[in-house]
Amino acid sequence: MEFFNLHTHKFTNREEVLELVNQYPREFDASIPCYSIGIHPWYIDGNLLEEELNIIENKLLKINCLSIGECGLDKRVEIPLSLQEIVFERQLLLAQKYNKPVVIHCVAAYQEVIAIKKRLKITVPMIIHGFSKNKQVAKGLIDNGFYISFGKFLLLNPELETVFQSIPDDRFFLETDTVEEGIEEVYALASKYKNWSMDELKQQIKSNFATVFGKKL
Repeated sequence: MEFFNLHTHKFTNREEVLELVNQYPREFDASIPCYSIGIHPWYIDGNLLEEELNIIENKLLKINCLSIGECGLDKRVEIPLSLQEIVFERQLLLAQKYNKPVVIHCVAAYQEVIAIKKRLKITVPMIIHGFSKNKQVAKGLIDNGFYISFGKFLLLNPELETVFQSIPDDRFFLETDTVEEGIEEVYALASKYKNWSMDELKQQIKSNFATVFGKKL
């Protein structure tokens, strides 16, 4: 594989790209060869929680399930934060049980996510996807052991250049999420911002992938 897409909602089935496709428990496509699965904070239904957690636990046993997620906390939706935290914590405990990384959706709740990680003593890799904040927030996450993934907002916001440059080389990933652009375009911008060749960027992400997911890209 030449490219790794840490988080996408669109499966393109291209040989040169390993895509970690986001899946939901009750909208599962078994034909997708590499996926994460989780309960997104936008779509929490308390009445379905146990059923969905059982589905997630079952899928975590499959070889093509690389991660839990996306899951997390979002203060800008109407679902009570207390319920979001319960659902997030349940998924983190599953990730810890099965030694799976976690892809995290976080909106205006970084301190809460950090606090939960500490309280539950989560040691599996936790990756904040779609990062769009400043260096201070990024440093706080890095200092607490998180990885950070960039994509849509890196393409849209030139001010993220210096934030991206501040991330340690062994702590970042790239993604497309829901944008129309391909992962190659994200890689191209990232290599420009890092002042690296494309091959140097590919090798670094392959190294990060091996560290986090425990296998070669």
